[in-house]
Amino acid sequence: MKTLKSFLALSVLYMLTLTNTFAQCAMCRGTVESTMSNGRNQVAVGLNTGILYLLVTPYLLVAIIIFLWIRTSKKEHGKRLAIASRVRGAMSQM
Repeated sequence: MKTLKSFLALSVLYMLTLTNTFAQCAMCRGTVESTMSNGRNQVAVGLNTGILYLLVTPYLLVAIIIFLWIRTSKKEHGKRLAIASRVRGAMSQM
């Protein structure tokens, strides 16, 4: 669990430091280049930010699902071990 927490913390830190990353699809590249040549830089910045949000969202959802799955499976495993130890204790008393 400690490894998972450190991995998640490092992942969040890594994502927060990627401020100068520019992601562009091939179809949007022409639009961005033409607006930047006209001096309208705000469209390009907004488009890059939107693409980055679209890029991060699926990975974030998968990470949350994996985290919840691991946490639930560990709780269930603990319950199974407790039941098994009670059964063993009851069987040994017979």
